[in-house]
Parts: sequence; C-alpha cells; structure tokens
Amino acid sequence: MNDTPLTVVGRLVNAPVLRRVGDAQVANFRLASNSRRRTPDGTWEQGNSLFLNVSCWGKLGTGVAASLGKGDAVVVTGSVYTNEYDDREGNRRSSFEMRANAVGPDLTYYVVKLGRVVENEYSGAVANPGDQSGADDDVAASDLQDVDFSEEPDPVPA
Repeated sequence: MNDTPLTVVGRLVNAPVLRRVGDAQVANFRLASNSRRRTPDGTWEQGNSLFLNVSCWGKLGTGVAASLGKGDAVVVTGSVYTNEYDDREGNRRSSFEMRANAVGPDLTYYVVKLGRVVENEYSGAVANPGDQSGADDDVAASDLQDVDFSEEPDPVPA
C-alpha cells in the first residue's frame, strides 16, 4: 500500500475520543483546516476548508487525548487516504482520513511547557511534569508582553 504523507495545520472540531481496539488504544478527532488570504485592501478573505478524520494509535493517542481539546490549534502529520461508504439513503460517499504519525500544538498560538511521559506498572502512562530533561523553567511574563496570541498571523506570501 502506498501512503500519501501530508502535514495539516488546523483546529480540532471535537475533543479527542480515546477508546480501546483489541490490545491497542486509539484516539479519534476531526480536524478542520481553513485557508484565508489578505486582499489588496487589507481585509481577510475566507478560502476553502479541509476536514479530516484523524486517528492516533498507541502512545500518540494517549498523549493526544490527555493534552488536546476542542478548538485547539495543532499541526498533524501522517498518511492520508479516502474512506468510501454508502450513506443511509444508499448514496456513495467519501471522506478523508488521516492516520497520524505526530501531533503537536501550533506554537503560533501557545507557549507550551513539556512534560515527559513515564510508564509505571500501577497506573500506565502518566505525565511527569517534574522531569523536564533540560527544558527551561518558566517563561517570564515580560518575555511575552509584546506577543498577541489572540490574532491569527499574516500568511506567508507564496
């Protein structure tokens, strides 16, 4: 099977749902990627939208379900394929699906402090915010005073 690798920047349409399939865990969510561009008069013009159903298997799924929620801005990379099915009326439909290899927050909108995942025999995978493995301590508020995370950035010219 040939995989089609793709990276998509977007927002979660729903909170990830973690479930068990056999011996594995999978987190599923829907991702929306909306394009827009600045017109010559300086206003924003809405472009096309892409919606993907995303599945995250194993440890990735556990981390996604524990870390992300509806509306979060993310960068997702994985393999894309088309799922074809018949709807209730018997019409042939298709949807885009992605099996994610990596998911992370879009740092255009967030400041993130990483926590390592530690496995233990009693509770499974748990976040360990104390083990930063060389990460900086806290980001000073003064370092961020000129950053406005509420606005979308200007698009990069093509």
